[in-house]
Amino acid sequence: MNRNLALAAVLFAAFAATGCASKGAKELPPPPSSDSSANTGISTSGTSGYGVGDGSALNSSATPTGAGYDLSAKIVYFGYDSADIDTAGQGVIASYGRYLTATPSAKVRLEGHTDERGSAEYNIALGERRAQTVARELKAIGVTDSQLSVISYGKERPAVPGSSEAAYSKNRRVEVAQP
Repeated sequence: MNRNLALAAVLFAAFAATGCASKGAKELPPPPSSDSSANTGISTSGTSGYGVGDGSALNSSATPTGAGYDLSAKIVYFGYDSADIDTAGQGVIASYGRYLTATPSAKVRLEGHTDERGSAEYNIALGERRAQTVARELKAIGVTDSQLSVISYGKERPAVPGSSEAAYSKNRRVEVAQP
């Protein structure tokens, strides 16, 4: 595992050195149970839990509602090996976009996840790409960089354990969480 972590860090440093990292994004602290690089916001280690229900995602009691902000949906799902956002995902993004543009002091963390197929390094990059896609869509609505942070957990925090398409489809996601 440590070898994979070191390889992921080296690969990410190579990407960052070539200018692939986003510029000007303000980083927020990662969740307490993860290790992350202060410069990247990408976690390369998971936890022993499954990430869902561990308090990281916005829950309904902490989710502002009313005034047109239904933030009960917190997850954008993706197809296999894809960072394309479907219609349901656009709805989640639109709801958060309205809320965040109307509430400049609000902040969210976009947590990218993948299913278990593929290498750890590939899945960290895919989770990052998915979270960055959601961030770009939110910015197009008017959300500012200072309201967003991005982290990729790759395949380390599955929402549903298992090696079936049903499990895989629930694990290919970006979760909107409070920092």
